[in-house]
Amino acid sequence: MFETAALSYRQLLVRWTSGVVRHAGPVVLLALVLTTLSIVYLSQNVRINTSTDDMLSADLAFRQQSMKMDAAFPEMSDNLLVVIDGETPDLADRAALELAGQMRQRPKIFGSIFDPAGDDFFRRNGLLYLDLDELYDLSDRLAEAQPFLGSLWQDLNLRGLFSMLGKAIDATTGDGFTGQPIESAKLLNTISDVGEAQLEGKFSELSWRALMQGKDDGANANRRFLLIKPALDFDSLSPASDAMEAVRNLAGDLNLSPERGVHVRLTGSAALAEEELESVEQGMGLAGLLSLSFVMVLLVVGLRRLSLVVATILTLLTGLIWTAAFAILALGALNLISVAFAVLFIGLSVDFGIHYGLRYREAVDKGAGHDAGLGAAAEGSGGALTLSAVAAAIAFYSFLPTDYRGLAELGLIAGTGMFIALFANLTILPALLTWLPKSKMNGNPPSISNRQSTFGTFIHSQARVLCLAFVLAGGAAMLIAPKVDFDFDPLNLKDRSTESMATLIDLMADSRTSPYSIEILADDLEAARRIAGRLRPLETVASVETLADYVPTDQDEKLDVIASTALFLTPSLSGSGAPVPLERKVRRQTVAGFIDRLKTLSDKGGDAERRAADRLRGVLGKITGSGDDGLAEFENRVLAALPAQLSTLKRSLDASPVTLDDLPGSLRQRMIASDGRARIEVYPKQDLQDRAALTRFVDAVRGVAPDAIGSPVVILEAGRAVLRSFYQAGGLSAALIAVMLLVVLGRLRDVLLVFAPLVLAGVFALALSVVFGLAFNFANVIVLPLLFGLGVAGGIHLVSRDADEGGQGRVMGTSTPRAVVFSALTTIGSFGSIALSAHPGTSSMGVLLTLTISLTLLCTLVFLPALMRVLGQESVGGPDD
Repeated sequence: MFETAALSYRQLLVRWTSGVVRHAGPVVLLALVLTTLSIVYLSQNVRINTSTDDMLSADLAFRQQSMKMDAAFPEMSDNLLVVIDGETPDLADRAALELAGQMRQRPKIFGSIFDPAGDDFFRRNGLLYLDLDELYDLSDRLAEAQPFLGSLWQDLNLRGLFSMLGKAIDATTGDGFTGQPIESAKLLNTISDVGEAQLEGKFSELSWRALMQGKDDGANANRRFLLIKPALDFDSLSPASDAMEAVRNLAGDLNLSPERGVHVRLTGSAALAEEELESVEQGMGLAGLLSLSFVMVLLVVGLRRLSLVVATILTLLTGLIWTAAFAILALGALNLISVAFAVLFIGLSVDFGIHYGLRYREAVDKGAGHDAGLGAAAEGSGGALTLSAVAAAIAFYSFLPTDYRGLAELGLIAGTGMFIALFANLTILPALLTWLPKSKMNGNPPSISNRQSTFGTFIHSQARVLCLAFVLAGGAAMLIAPKVDFDFDPLNLKDRSTESMATLIDLMADSRTSPYSIEILADDLEAARRIAGRLRPLETVASVETLADYVPTDQDEKLDVIASTALFLTPSLSGSGAPVPLERKVRRQTVAGFIDRLKTLSDKGGDAERRAADRLRGVLGKITGSGDDGLAEFENRVLAALPAQLSTLKRSLDASPVTLDDLPGSLRQRMIASDGRARIEVYPKQDLQDRAALTRFVDAVRGVAPDAIGSPVVILEAGRAVLRSFYQAGGLSAALIAVMLLVVLGRLRDVLLVFAPLVLAGVFALALSVVFGLAFNFANVIVLPLLFGLGVAGGIHLVSRDADEGGQGRVMGTSTPRAVVFSALTTIGSFGSIALSAHPGTSSMGVLLTLTISLTLLCTLVFLPALMRVLGQESVGGPDD
């Protein structure tokens, strides 16, 4: 029955080809019209969704929780985080205030700006957020510095600075000044650092915050953050590009550059998506170009006829454009995985053209005319091409019922693309071969008898040895394969060379700025407090935050300390504290007089003071020698940060009791939803890039709050969902293809023969991924399910052609092995080009696909014929190739 159906199908293909040949011109014209319309449609509608969240079904429980959190706190998503690093904390703070001020003047571009460190509330009450010990220590330091700060506040210039330093020297040497001595050596060395940087042509400013508050060695000590929710243009392929460019332009206009001691960088969800899209576009663009170039070279080498090469390439491009138009029409947008469809299509569609073209050329070489050659190609290869297309489509479509939406969309596009490719190669290709000028053969017909017969003889003579070697190698691989690694952290799929990702990695050094925190949505603030109380004792938890935690503790005692500090410091900071310009002559005299004071310290101070004084004397002497402009620049370098720092200090002495109602609205809306629900943020104690630590942290927190969400939960649950999808798609793909082959080939033994090299190649691929340290991830997990759909084609072609030739290994003397080799090489070349992408996700997909197809080719051309020989299966019934 099946033989009758197969014969009828082949006859249908012959009649179809005959009709195409008779109407070649109209067919080509119609294809050109459809292609042009597709290009116009794509130019107006193409879009790429860069969200990694949307890769998985919205029906999953953790996705539901994530969407609830996003709906409750919309200002927490689609953000740009401006990270401002300064050589000193003073520089970072000044840059942040200037940049935020400029941004607020452009609300249509930058939207809301969240700058808690620059908020007047925290500037006024900042001292209340210090630990008691830190506050007492600061008060003591200010008490020691009070006599010096007072004189400097009244005379903000080099004269006031050196007058202050003179008092410090007197306090150190005991010459008349009775105040508390300060660390004069440290202070003088700090000033010398600034002066030496000036002499070397480097930028440096004196940090008065560090002098007054002590040095902070934390990862974010010299860093400020601005969190903005910009207006994103989602009608554009680059929604955040305008806002990002505007930030960079503002930074340039304000001279916020590393040369001026400030480095402005961008990260956050919007920036990550923007730069990831750029990385993917560049990578896939390069991959597409290299893939097409490699395919063209192989076509020239394999087909050796200009008209065949041109027609095959035009057919490939036509099918690619049609498939792209279908993708946008069906889905509205591509995702970060489905963008790979183009390279997949090039690698797979050209296989059809190669098999068809070589069958056509083989017939012509044997004396058939053009029309008869096309008919022979359709009759001889059409059945196997159809089976290959169906098998590949099954592999792609197997992801449709899974929760892995990213791969399901790629499956829909690529699976449908297989049928588009089949139609194009059975219709457009013969029409083009008829319509294009006929070219003569380039050289002699391909020599397939000698080399291929020699190879076939070797396979047959060494069949048992080869089978034993492959089986032993497969057994060894099975021992290694279970050690394969799965990495489902979406951050590891991003290009670490981009600014946004490099900045995010930098922020991971501090758990408070790391993206690996868990969020919990409580019914209200009181419920949030109770949950936080249960979370804090957990061993895996470093800290927990609710809005209530922004109300300072020990306020009464802290306010007493602040009041005592204000009592002795406020009188010293009376007046405006504005800089007082000095005349050049006065500035020179001031410096000269201070150099003499340093001589006194050299004579009477200790070793540390003597070395510091001698060093600063040398620096000041050189700066004086550089002229008045050099002295003016030095004055600016050492005093530029002081007015703002003293003003901030003066403002902080006005602190008052803080309650929940006093907290800024910008903070409240990020912790309390409009309906009263409260957000809890939980920070980990360990590095969550360690999978085991991540699992412990998530399990511990969800033991208290089952509905917890956040990147650690997403990583864990997404990984589980992807693995389920992997097993489901792999099982479904293998089962459906097996059923198809059983129907076509008629015997279970034949089906097992076709599957044997695929299973072996899959085991080898797993083992080699362990050996080379290649982890499976969101992108490349598609490889093994696709193995059955893509790898089965070679077996189908070989087994079918061998049956046509009467068995006994005669297939090795036909064009089919050559077509299988060149088809595999084009596929390897296409997938290999993806591996060159700078985007880690697409690159890893290319690496594993290349490895898997290479192993499949090896097993199909060596192990399968050897196994057939050993089992006496040189001839297996089936459809024609």
